[in-house]
Amino acid sequence: MNGKVFLGGTCNGSEWRDAFVKFLHVDWFNPVVDPWTEADYLRELEERETCSICLYALTPKMAGIYSVAELVDDSHKRPEKTVFLLIEEDNGKHFNAVMKKSLNALRKMVEANGVQVFSDFKECADFINTTISDAF
Repeated sequence: MNGKVFLGGTCNGSEWRDAFVKFLHVDWFNPVVDPWTEADYLRELEERETCSICLYALTPKMAGIYSVAELVDDSHKRPEKTVFLLIEEDNGKHFNAVMKKSLNALRKMVEANGVQVFSDFKECADFINTTISDAF
């Protein structure tokens, strides 16, 4: 492992990563690149495996569910290094009631597996900063 956080989660034009990294005092990996290549995919898999923390941030801009699958997978395989950040608003977009209910169930599921869950950027970043700093 390395002293780095993997920034997984919503893409689709969301700028949550740019806002979040301002709170980090540790190294990070952003898997979002353009254009996306097979080499980028392989690097993402390697970083997800080797980073100290895998953060999955979900926002109302999410268009697919792959990040949800990664979060659940890591909540089973490596809950001690998995963090879930639920962002309720993204550039004026909000989750509807049905999505909120599903995301609350997801939160409960991954928490039961031992995953740390946050809804605040600073609290989440503070946890990550402390966890990585204490380990390295």
